[in-house]
Amino acid sequence: MLFSQRKKLKVTLLHLFVLCSAQHSEQPETRQVKGIVGTFFYFPERVLNSGNLLYGDLGSIAQVYPGKQSNTNLEKRYKNRLHWNNVTGVFTLSDLQIYDSGVYTMENTDEGMTTHIFQLTVYYVLSKPQVTVHDDISCSVMCSVENGREVTLSWYKGGEILNQTSSPDHNITLSLPLKLDEQNRDSYRCEAANPVSKETAVVPHSCIESDPSKVTGLVGFAIYLKKRRNGHSHADSPERKQDDVQYAEITHIKPAENQEERTGIQGLESLRDNPNLTLVYYTLR
Repeated sequence: MLFSQRKKLKVTLLHLFVLCSAQHSEQPETRQVKGIVGTFFYFPERVLNSGNLLYGDLGSIAQVYPGKQSNTNLEKRYKNRLHWNNVTGVFTLSDLQIYDSGVYTMENTDEGMTTHIFQLTVYYVLSKPQVTVHDDISCSVMCSVENGREVTLSWYKGGEILNQTSSPDHNITLSLPLKLDEQNRDSYRCEAANPVSKETAVVPHSCIESDPSKVTGLVGFAIYLKKRRNGHSHADSPERKQDDVQYAEITHIKPAENQEERTGIQGLESLRDNPNLTLVYYTLR
């Protein structure tokens, strides 16, 4: 007698376990979906005749009744933003906001009960990051962008990522410093990205062209070509000798001299009106 009761209890427990397992397996999978602030979001499932749309703890936020009727103004926060198309059966949420993120459940009772669950995450479109130069000579730069949900800020050189940062604090500005190599400075870029947008900024030209040795080398090269083009020796004429003296004074300019020191070089002002040296004069200026 006692054995029989135990056997019945085991069978009952087994049936309950199977029933719970079946119900658990029938739970719909939560689908991850994304939206952008200020745009429309179209729910990817339809309710053609009857059903409900629910949001988190608010419960039902829209109802569809047989006969092509609906009520989408159940919650004030969705008034005039949540719509149901009686032809396509699609729910649309317009003018998306960050606070619209959350779990939405669609109950379709057209043929029995079908449930769809969506985890909606709304993002801002990123602004373009700003790159500022801290030191022209060493080309130390800083890239900054306004932070937000799942934003990352990265420095790249070509296709190689050099550094990256992010922060859970959405109210700050993300900043990422970098000291560039002396060569190939124009191969760097700063990239801000989130799951719905990506923006890129490059190093300013003031940093790329900041190496004084490059400017001096170009001037010396121009002077060298000019002297070769003249094709005369120092003994040709007093005027030609004077030009050569002026060339010699120019080639002694040091790369580290600043703007004020260059304009004070003896004989430089006399080159202003010389048609053969005007370009060199203004380059040095």
